[in-house]
Amino acid sequence: MGKMLMAKCRTLQEENDEIGNQANEGKMHELSMKLALQKSQNAELKIQFEGLCKQVEGLTNDPERSNEMRSLKKKNDEIRRLKQELQEKSRVEDKTELASDNNTTNYDEVPPGEVKTED
Repeated sequence: MGKMLMAKCRTLQEENDEIGNQANEGKMHELSMKLALQKSQNAELKIQFEGLCKQVEGLTNDPERSNEMRSLKKKNDEIRRLKQELQEKSRVEDKTELASDNNTTNYDEVPPGEVKTED
């Protein structure tokens, strides 16, 4: 009877070990699945984080670009203004030259300081 009890105990112990192994395997599988899910989520978060970093970098560069554009606009406005001034001066000089040309070509009529008399 003692041998039968010992054999029964061994059988129960083996079954218990097997059930424990299965439970551990189930937990390991469950933990493996959770780990895979976490890795997937981490990868997604990393991608989102990199995207946000690029966006922040772009936002940081926007004021710099804006300042550069503002400076370029001021310089372009100054160039336009100077071109207009140059054109105005050129027009005035052209008119002055035309007027002086007209004055010099009429010398045969009456020289300065003389009065024209009719014959």
